[in-house]
Amino acid sequence: MRVVIVYESMYGNTHLIASAIGTGFKPAADVTVVPVSEADPELLRDADLLVVGGPTHAHGMSRSATRKGAAEAAGQPDSTLTLDPDALGPGLRDWFGTLGHHQAMAAAFDTRLTGPPALTGRASKGIARELRHHGFGMAADPESFLVTKENHLAADEEARARAWGERLAVGVTAGR
Repeated sequence: MRVVIVYESMYGNTHLIASAIGTGFKPAADVTVVPVSEADPELLRDADLLVVGGPTHAHGMSRSATRKGAAEAAGQPDSTLTLDPDALGPGLRDWFGTLGHHQAMAAAFDTRLTGPPALTGRASKGIARELRHHGFGMAADPESFLVTKENHLAADEEARARAWGERLAVGVTAGR
């Protein structure tokens, strides 16, 4: 099974979760984890499963303005935030505009602040909607991984992401 995990990350949390999900698929799958800036159509061509994730900004997927605001926050003199190496590249919204139609399975995830989804929002719901719009069948319900107010992954979120990857691998393999 070939799995491609595409992520958008501002401060590295979504990147860490994407990598942990990828670890959960091994050794059952050939896994490629890439930032959205490197997710070209050729990469997706033979994928059995596409997993897409991003940070929750203003209750949904990031926008150009929210990514710019996140970069400015990291650039403040008293900031403890560090931008992910690919943070200033295109976001998932831009990428979805170029995606085209596919007939494979997919799953969506996000990172969001700890708290009720009604208050924090969930980018994964919009990501799943976009994946379905592009022809993907959903292998799982959208999943959220939590980040603290101090901008660190909540305890055990990487382990939970690995376990989610393992469950996805079993589910997709069983459905083939």
